[in-house]
Amino acid sequence: MRRVLPQTLPVWVLLIVIAGLLISQITTLYIVSRDRAAANGVVDLYRLNDRAFSLVQLMHAASPEARKATASGLSNATYALTVSDTPAVALSIAGDDELAELEDILVGRLSKFGITDARVRRDPATREADDGGAIEGRDVGEVERDLLVLAADFAQSDKLTASLRFADGQWLNFTEPNTPMGPILSFDSLPLYALIAGLVVAMSIWSLRRLTAPYRMMETAVKRIGNDLKSPPIIETGSREIRTAAKAVNAMQARLRDYVEDREHLAAALAHDLRTPLTRMRLRLELLRKSAVRAALAHDLADIEAIASSVIDFATFEVTEEKSERIDFWSLVESVADGYEEVSFDNDDTRSRGLICLARPVALRRCVTNLVQNAVTYGRTAHLSLHRSGKTITLAIRDEGPGIPQAELDAVFGSFVPLEQSRNRQTGGLGLGLTIARNIARSAGGEVSLSNHPGGGLLTELSLPLAT
Repeated sequence: MRRVLPQTLPVWVLLIVIAGLLISQITTLYIVSRDRAAANGVVDLYRLNDRAFSLVQLMHAASPEARKATASGLSNATYALTVSDTPAVALSIAGDDELAELEDILVGRLSKFGITDARVRRDPATREADDGGAIEGRDVGEVERDLLVLAADFAQSDKLTASLRFADGQWLNFTEPNTPMGPILSFDSLPLYALIAGLVVAMSIWSLRRLTAPYRMMETAVKRIGNDLKSPPIIETGSREIRTAAKAVNAMQARLRDYVEDREHLAAALAHDLRTPLTRMRLRLELLRKSAVRAALAHDLADIEAIASSVIDFATFEVTEEKSERIDFWSLVESVADGYEEVSFDNDDTRSRGLICLARPVALRRCVTNLVQNAVTYGRTAHLSLHRSGKTITLAIRDEGPGIPQAELDAVFGSFVPLEQSRNRQTGGLGLGLTIARNIARSAGGEVSLSNHPGGGLLTELSLPLAT
């Protein structure tokens, strides 16, 4: 069910607008149709009442034979009119309250002309021949055509049949067709409805895009800042809300950059300042006689110097200014692999050309070097393969080491988390190589991922976007 429902706020709002539009249109059409039916019903009763008054006024003083002759002359297929000794409406009880009230009105209004009884009945439509078909093939004007079509509609509509009794016992019977109910929607009006609905939907989409622009802008900006803290600030243009959101994001980015740079400079300065006392200690150590204690102290000093150098490299990674360039990724990987005898290419015979990425050259070389060096250090040998999938370049590095437990695959990317948990710097390292490599990859729009290869060893994949 979740896959069927929309997953974004603009789509939800658009669906709500369309649903509200449909409901309002259907409700409006229903109300109009009901009101039209009620209004037509009142008009039909009025027309029957008016015609009854005219006919009775015309015939009440005439003889029975004259009434029949007059009725014969006025009758037609649509407006039937007869005078007889029996009523056309046999039942004396009205079918509903409206007709019962109309009968009372007729008797009260026409009693001065000698009417003693009135009966009214509703009759369903009769499907007679459509006289409107007679206009086909005829050269008629628009008004005449409309009149003929309307006459055909009257002939096939429901009817009211009335029977009025004169004082001498004769019955005046006539029918009055109901006003035809035209369709609420016609082929002529559908394009107008569709145009209005399309305009409403188009305006809704435009409004939604305007309303959700700050959210999309903030989403894009936050993703870009997460990948590269030194990315250019957002252009502060647009509506007041968009400008306010852009200013807030830019201010947040500036503060984060200052915060990170301050601490990077602090870490680099501390590590750098450690070198001076370490150098003095090494010089004084040279004055000592050779002994096991001197060798141990020299080893410890070397470890401290290596730690200081690693901290400086890690701290100055973001501080160093370097512009991005177009790089031939295959050539870069090949040049890094040339420095290691333990590295081989799985697809060396089919070298992929044209794998151009956009990144900082020195930083990207360092990223690849760290990944290859980790594979060689912990897995003895490294098998490299390079391929392109769509707009992504992927470097796969497979070693022959023991791998990493599945639960710790993400944890090894943390700072100072070595792949090998020993305290020996020669085997365990400082745990900064993968952290630096992933930060470099993300700053170039890529990613570094780890997984255990089914054939054994650790599989490291570096993905970078292909330069346009």
